[in-house]
Amino acid sequence: YSGNSSTNAITGVGFQPDFAWFKCRSEQRSHSLVDSVRGFNGTSARVVQSAGTQVEWESEYINSLNTDGFTLSGSENYINNSSHTYVAWCWKAGNANTSFSESGNNPAGTHRANVPAGFSIVSYTGTGAAGTVAHGLGAAPEMIFIKNRDVDDAWAVYYGDNTDYFVLNTTAATADAATYWNDTSPSSTVFTVNTAHSVNADGEKYIAYCWRSVEGFSKIAQYTGNGDANGTFVNTGFKPAWVLMKRLNNGDQATPIFDSARNKHNVTNLRLKANDTVGELNSDGNIDLLSNGFKARNTDGSVNTDSGIYVYMAFAETPFKYANAK
Repeated sequence: YSGNSSTNAITGVGFQPDFAWFKCRSEQRSHSLVDSVRGFNGTSARVVQSAGTQVEWESEYINSLNTDGFTLSGSENYINNSSHTYVAWCWKAGNANTSFSESGNNPAGTHRANVPAGFSIVSYTGTGAAGTVAHGLGAAPEMIFIKNRDVDDAWAVYYGDNTDYFVLNTTAATADAATYWNDTSPSSTVFTVNTAHSVNADGEKYIAYCWRSVEGFSKIAQYTGNGDANGTFVNTGFKPAWVLMKRLNNGDQATPIFDSARNKHNVTNLRLKANDTVGELNSDGNIDLLSNGFKARNTDGSVNTDSGIYVYMAFAETPFKYANAK
């Protein structure tokens, strides 16, 4: 969408978003993540950003999440300036919030879950000791993004390895620390947090975004790069509309995001970085979005270095049983 420096009602999403992730394409500006669990203070959204450690703040320029989109206002550069272009990625997380109580060291909070789509939003208050957090998915999440809302902590990401984590807002490789997940895998009802300040400080508020794979709709998995311009093909079982990937076994690599809204044709070369405020890039790290997956088109370290191990999360343009091959 394009900014207009005034009231800007964006429609055409196709549902009422519960989680919206905004990014300015044309200039270096912060990512802005809002959701229906943290909600709004009147017409001001409660915002966290993926590329930094900043505490949650309130934006008077993101006014509401609506039945078919969202409403913005003002001329703030990161969200709605008339001289800039933007992208918004949206998820639906069910129809109602569900609260859960503190029990021993297990945090209290609220979750909102879209079980068929494999996505939930969880807000909880830390206890400072190893405990479990209810996620509402009905199956174990495979990817969890967690941000401390009260303190300038880094993001913590669970990606399927209960001994390791990575940081969404940096280029660092994964690290091994039992203080994050207590070396315990999520179950169909809860995920475990230990004493790391980024996931479970006593009395501090957190937001967690949880995903699991749903056949024909979403896929969270890993692949190995081949270091060749004729790059690794990754079979997702559907044509991706959105792909995020992260190299696990080496630092100094970005976390690129590709989508079919900004890239109408292959090569898919317009990418944004979840870990950086930089504007849209159109070189390096290129991929093709194909009818049944995606394929790296060069040897960039963020997508396809030789023996690089990558985790990815992809969502379908159309669920596979309804899609036509292209």
